[in-house]
Amino acid sequence: MASRDDKEGWFDDASTPPGEPPEPAEASSGDSPPTDPADLGSTGGPDGPPSDLDDIDVEAAFLEEGLLYAEAAPSQGVTGGGDEAAEYRDALVRMKADFENYKKRVAKDHALTVERAAEKLVVELLPVLDACEAALGHGSTDVEPIYKSLLDTLEKGGLVRMSPEGQPFDPNLHEAVLHEEGDGGEIIVLESLRTGYSWGGRVLRPAMVKVRG
Repeated sequence: MASRDDKEGWFDDASTPPGEPPEPAEASSGDSPPTDPADLGSTGGPDGPPSDLDDIDVEAAFLEEGLLYAEAAPSQGVTGGGDEAAEYRDALVRMKADFENYKKRVAKDHALTVERAAEKLVVELLPVLDACEAALGHGSTDVEPIYKSLLDTLEKGGLVRMSPEGQPFDPNLHEAVLHEEGDGGEIIVLESLRTGYSWGGRVLRPAMVKVRG
């Protein structure tokens, strides 16, 4: 039986009483602090979550590693479960092919999104080209350098001006707003009243024209 002095000693030196579990030791100043998962990206790195394309590359690399392991297993002396290993390898081959097709589809969709964004910007710039053409038509040559610079830049990106004068009328490319009687033959574009433009093979705006026929 513990004496009174022994019991008092428990409180004097703050020691752990007999039969009580010891207090957990605190981490020393030299230990690395625990990492908060919220401070890391989805891959455990400090740079934040990866993009969809990064995820695809990681999954493809994982499948490639699995295929290499399946192919190397017999040469490394791994035996047993031959049918199961063959099924596993076939499944990996199919998954890898699916991932390759998926990567191509994602890349194509990304390129299409970029192209559509550029196309939208060009459409918004068409009124600026119209204003410059109107100013030049009224003899204001001051806008010519700006007009030429803007048009050259857009044409390098894929913009094409339509020059329909003398060509057969095409409702996909032309919008007829004036008509002149002809000899009953083929309808021909006489004059362009507003320039039409195409971008990457797509008609951004049909040319507004005067036709005969």
